[in-house]
Amino acid sequence: MSPDERRSLLRRAFDAGVAAAHPAVCIPPHLPAPPKGRVIVLAAGKGAGACAEVAEKFYREKYGLGPDRLTGLAVTRHGHARPTEFVKVIEAGHPVPDAAGLQGAADTLKLAEGAGPDDLVLALITGGGSANWVSPAEGLDLAVKQATTKALLRSGAPIDAINTVRKHLSRIKGGRLARAAHPAKVVSLAISDVPRDDPSVIASGPTVPDPSTLADARAALERYKVTPHPDVAKALSDPANESPKPGDAAFEHADYVVVSRPAEAVAAVIRTLEEAGVEVRLVGADLEGEAREVAAEHAAMARGLVGADHPIALLSGGELTVTIRGEGGRGGPNQEYALALVRDLGDLPGWAALAGDTDGADGGGGSPEDPAGAVVDAGTIERARAKGLEAARFLDNNDSTGFFEATGDVLLTGPTCTNVNDLRIVLVDSAGPSPHNRA
Repeated sequence: MSPDERRSLLRRAFDAGVAAAHPAVCIPPHLPAPPKGRVIVLAAGKGAGACAEVAEKFYREKYGLGPDRLTGLAVTRHGHARPTEFVKVIEAGHPVPDAAGLQGAADTLKLAEGAGPDDLVLALITGGGSANWVSPAEGLDLAVKQATTKALLRSGAPIDAINTVRKHLSRIKGGRLARAAHPAKVVSLAISDVPRDDPSVIASGPTVPDPSTLADARAALERYKVTPHPDVAKALSDPANESPKPGDAAFEHADYVVVSRPAEAVAAVIRTLEEAGVEVRLVGADLEGEAREVAAEHAAMARGLVGADHPIALLSGGELTVTIRGEGGRGGPNQEYALALVRDLGDLPGWAALAGDTDGADGGGGSPEDPAGAVVDAGTIERARAKGLEAARFLDNNDSTGFFEATGDVLLTGPTCTNVNDLRIVLVDSAGPSPHNRA
């Protein structure tokens, strides 16, 4: 394959993985029949707008429900809204919550609390819901929650640790939405963006029992060296902020279904690559770890593939992390992973790689125009050299976006309206170009 053919194949494979997880594909088969009363749609996360759109269309077209029996609210990331008529869609901050998310969560809880025993509360939950539904516990304000979120994101903590803290500083997370809706029937349909598809971690588990504790939340802050604000420390020592556990009456009428998983997106990528004659070696569908360290491991594996008589791809999913070391850098774990590959694979013949977040945004400032990741190959080295750029220096400052904007290798998809975590493909085609020096 030529360099352009490699890059094109990687993008087709990534797009196939994203398409497999779109709400239009995975939500309708699981939507329940309407009850005697109302269907109250409550959605959150990067796919919330699309989920609301799909559910509204389903109940209007199949059952003829009008606004008297179909209502609700979806809170999604800025730029991810979809057109609806009966279910309101609002945009809010991610990954750092904002005032729109604060109001959206308050309105969501009000709708849940107003549900009666004949109503169905349909919770449509996708990754990003933790930031989009922000309802600080007693004694906390939005600014403190924002600062805590930023500190956790900079610390390199994995998502389950971050969400353990979030659940104990909230009035909606950690099963509290189900408690608000009780005794109405609650059906949750979730698109998983977390390793091992744990419902208590997806969007901080607003409708399921929470196995974590206040002590776990305090331990997470200590482990990742996040000094809590005094109000946070007080909240995490208050027994009133303990989350509802298994056996709580809040969950006696609550069902939960994971309708799409990262593994299904990975399977779609595999099909696309194999149809193109590429051997796929799955490294793992739910990897965790520091992005640059995982990239170093994958680079070593890729070097071991040189000399094969056919193209081979190393494929992985999961969510990596970045510990912030620099100041003012931009980029998320996918771009940092790709930049580490550029540093480590610069002299490998015939390689190309794509690392991207299936929601269309990898780090960034919360804008719909944020990069989804990066597509890199030996040509990246040439362009970097021509501009006097060194991958290692940009890694030191955690400025992968700055590097890839300069080389023209950012992956731009725009909002995809779903989220099943990250996809990373390292393709080795030994019939590629001659070796190059490292950047």
